[in-house]
Amino acid sequence: MTVLEGVFAICRLPTDVNASPVVPGWIGGIFWSITHTADELSLICLEEMVPEGVLREGGYMVLKVLGPLSFSLTGIMAGISSTLADAGISIFALSTYDTDYILIKADQKDMAVEALQKRGIIFV
Repeated sequence: MTVLEGVFAICRLPTDVNASPVVPGWIGGIFWSITHTADELSLICLEEMVPEGVLREGGYMVLKVLGPLSFSLTGIMAGISSTLADAGISIFALSTYDTDYILIKADQKDMAVEALQKRGIIFV
């Protein structure tokens, strides 16, 4: 695993289910993600990029599982999430075509890394 640089926010924007979502002009940086559902438009990006007035939960860091991972692999996210749950750490999980990402509160970084290393996970 690796830890991405920066502090991130998870944001919620209203959406029109019948319209294509629009990527806000302010989103960018080394890591960002958009998820559109019938109920909302969720985005994750560097906290410093989010304008005032946007509903957000900030103070997250991103752990990246080094990939690419085969779709046939099982239990990777379960092992990580259960290890962090046992350490009392809440997660926001996100998967892409190639790998998995886990967002945790930045102030829990040391505790999370220690718990995952005890389970045999190597950080680079």
